[in-house]
Amino acid sequence: MSTARTTPASPPAAPASSPPFSPPSSSVLNRTLLVVITGSVMSVLDITIVNVALRSLTTALAAPLETVQWTATAYTLALAAVVPTAAWAMGRIGAKRSYLTALALFTLGSLLAACAWSAGSLIAFRAVQGLGGGLLMPVGMTMVMRAADRNRLGRAMALSGLPVLIGPVLGPVLGGWLLDVADWRWIFLVNLPVGALALTLAALLLRPDAPASAASSEVAPRLDLPGLLTLPPGLALLLYGLTLGGERGDLTTPGAALPALAGAVLIAAFVRHALTTRQPLLDLRLLRDRTFTVSVITLALFVSGYFGSMLLGPVYWQQVRGLSTTTAGLLGAPVGLTVGLAMQLAARRIDRTPPRRLIPAGVAIGALGMALTAVQIADPTVPAWRLVASAMLMGAGAGTVLMPTMTTATRALPTDRLAAAGTALSINSQLWAASGTALISTLLTTTGFPTAYTAAALLLTLALVPALLLPAHRPPEG
Repeated sequence: MSTARTTPASPPAAPASSPPFSPPSSSVLNRTLLVVITGSVMSVLDITIVNVALRSLTTALAAPLETVQWTATAYTLALAAVVPTAAWAMGRIGAKRSYLTALALFTLGSLLAACAWSAGSLIAFRAVQGLGGGLLMPVGMTMVMRAADRNRLGRAMALSGLPVLIGPVLGPVLGGWLLDVADWRWIFLVNLPVGALALTLAALLLRPDAPASAASSEVAPRLDLPGLLTLPPGLALLLYGLTLGGERGDLTTPGAALPALAGAVLIAAFVRHALTTRQPLLDLRLLRDRTFTVSVITLALFVSGYFGSMLLGPVYWQQVRGLSTTTAGLLGAPVGLTVGLAMQLAARRIDRTPPRRLIPAGVAIGALGMALTAVQIADPTVPAWRLVASAMLMGAGAGTVLMPTMTTATRALPTDRLAAAGTALSINSQLWAASGTALISTLLTTTGFPTAYTAAALLLTLALVPALLLPAHRPPEG
């Protein structure tokens, strides 16, 4: 039995054209992976380190926590605003130049953040970092997908996911150590040597790719101005409203609800525009592909529950158990290792196993781990090892779901649609992670840890429905 893919009778032009396809080679893929992994490590480490440092920054900058939290929010909003332009940028100036631009912006933002003299300046410079960070993931993912043999796409995606293993394990520990033995500025200065290395490797190792106008007889994609005026600000406003509502524990306050509503209206306007224009900023016609759509829905539900729950552990260990930030980070290390190991195994397995067999099993394992945590956390005397073990089970499920589902979504897409697919998957993850975080933060504030974890377990369980609609056949050979 096979799962049919729905393809439009006359495929529309994608928002970004790729260079003419040539058989991928292992050397090209290995060089691309080395560059992408180096850049991603810098980005993931930065996010985890800054999250650990927020309370320390309140003292160093003589600013309230509500203000300092904008250093994280500004990064997220800038990232959301620039992600939709990734496919257009790759079509206009090429993937290599787009990636070099992203690395340069992120490294420059890190240097400026280390030189910040106030909370306001740090917030502004974090936004510069976010502009670079918003391009790193979709452009890097697209370059890996283009360079990989489709039969080994899972392996390539597994290797590109290595920063997910390194970041959550090393970031909190490194951040805590830097804050203990050095100045807060070092949490940004540590990015500079990694950024310089990534820029050098990208310049030397990435294969030059011409923009669309030079790669073929096609005209390079025009900038979709109506799309630019609706989708990026719509995403930024929606994420701002969700983030603010989550921080306040109330999504209905005007300060949170009005921006979220305005963002939703702008996104709806973009959807209507994108379905009627030839070269939209983001090609929503990808959703005509059944496997891509089912994968996106599976990821949306799973990401909401899993990433939404990630704030609960550190808060619990510090507020309920009275542990230090560094200790809380160390208790999260086994979970990060489990996620990374499961991801490496499952992302390789998806090259040989039907997605309908592997991914629902991962969803079920993750939901079970979340449910066990919800049951146990109601008892304040429960041994710490049991909570960590439940979280590791949850992490094993996450590692089995996330990268294999992305691989399944993109494996059979034409090469010239990979840029749009990578951008869409990045937006999907960002949007639903923020939505889940806002929902679970609100539940934590109003009802407590057991209910928050129960809601996360329910979201993971709901992801079983679309996961069971994924292809039941093995990936095709050749």
